[in-house]
Amino acid sequence: MKGKNKKEAILYAAQETFGRYGYAGTTMKMISERAGVAFGLVSHYFGSKEELFLTAGISMVDSLMEHLNDEIREATSGIDAVSTFMKSYLHYTLKHRNTFPILLRCSPFSDVQIDMDRTKISIKFQQLLNIIRECVDRGIEDGSIRNLSIDDTTTIIYSNIVGTVRTRFLSPYDLPNLYEETAEFVTRSIRTR
Repeated sequence: MKGKNKKEAILYAAQETFGRYGYAGTTMKMISERAGVAFGLVSHYFGSKEELFLTAGISMVDSLMEHLNDEIREATSGIDAVSTFMKSYLHYTLKHRNTFPILLRCSPFSDVQIDMDRTKISIKFQQLLNIIRECVDRGIEDGSIRNLSIDDTTTIIYSNIVGTVRTRFLSPYDLPNLYEETAEFVTRSIRTR
């Protein structure tokens, strides 16, 4: 592997390993072994375990946001944009099921009590909320979404996404239509009647 490929392999291995074992249960050695690189190379590219953890999470959010922006670009209305956002977000979690759990571990919505500054990842998650906010605002403007509080509606939409993903990944419940039903429930709740 060349330099860039090794760095990408480390990042992917970090996303998988932190996602599976959490911050406390993951070591730099585990990541280097999973990536198939020398132990020292992990620190060379990413510094500390904390930096690698946050970089892995931020990288996942960046990838997710790029995907979401591509998907909602074609939406014909605000309600269509909200629906597309939700369905695309939830589909993304399944497509990246081995690496997505890093966001369950390092998000501002995580219950993991680790002593680190999560400011960088919080800023990234705020960018996700801003995408929803723009969709809701668009829907209110074009009449496809009822006249609701944009901030409250944005938070409720994202809370439904977070709860649905956590249920899918972290609970024993096997609800095969959970993602589709959640997206439909939310859009039905905010759509202009």
